[in-house]
Amino acid sequence: MQAHEFATAAEWERAIRAVWDGARFREERYVAVGIARAKRFRDYRTPHVLPLYEKLVVEGAWWDFVDEVSIHLVGELVANYPATLKPVMRRWAKRDDIWLRRSAILCQLKAKATTDVNLLEAAIAPSMAEREFFLRKGIGWALREYSKTDPAWVVDYVTKHRDRLSPLSKREGLKVLLKQGLIDAVPAASLGADH
Repeated sequence: MQAHEFATAAEWERAIRAVWDGARFREERYVAVGIARAKRFRDYRTPHVLPLYEKLVVEGAWWDFVDEVSIHLVGELVANYPATLKPVMRRWAKRDDIWLRRSAILCQLKAKATTDVNLLEAAIAPSMAEREFFLRKGIGWALREYSKTDPAWVVDYVTKHRDRLSPLSKREGLKVLLKQGLIDAVPAASLGADH
């Protein structure tokens, strides 16, 4: 990867697609994602590549690919082009594909204080009652990460939705706060978080 340069965004995208589509082993697909994430191609990562990212999420269809693409690539687009990307994430959150839904939930994982809580809520809501492990875990992970920035918001959110959130989502969402002693196990247990 170090020796390759691409003169245009189209060349870069074609290379990612060629490596991804031609892969016989998972590790080759990791290379495709690595090319997509390489810092020197940052200028190529504009909203026009969203169909490529959607392809990687849907065809990757497992947490290792989906999380990498969602958190780093889709998340970068959401941060840099919010007016374009936020409506797309709201649509992805409602799609039948669980991996696109997980991607919408996790796309702000690194946003910290710039997290759009309205988008986070909109991404979680369609999957809140789902039994799918990767959606429940993704919800918990998104809440847990945001709890490091705004613990009160997360406690309020989990409390407000305690009857709809899965025990896994609540447990994961409150994990840091419990560990840091910011909330105690008794109120957390009353939310239905199993410890």
